[in-house]
Amino acid sequence: MNSLAELPGLGPKSQAMLHAAGIHSHGELAQLGAVAAWRRIRRHAGKSVSLNLLWALEGALTGRHWQDIARKERSRLLAELAAQDEQDVPAPP
Repeated sequence: MNSLAELPGLGPKSQAMLHAAGIHSHGELAQLGAVAAWRRIRRHAGKSVSLNLLWALEGALTGRHWQDIARKERSRLLAELAAQDEQDVPAPP
């Protein structure tokens, strides 16, 4: 499975956002991981990108429904997102 279209739970709009952010294959998405991919999409598409896409990306990578991800792994993904955001903030002088 290499095509984004083959991944469960990612519709045409999600696939278009991935392509616009430079993510064109399952391998590229898997290498980045759901959180880094979501952050890249948000940089390209703006603040209108919801956390539901993060849940869908994780679901696509793990073969589970996005609502299951949102219920069971929300805290872990949000902590990972916060950690990556923190790494991007320059240290105070």
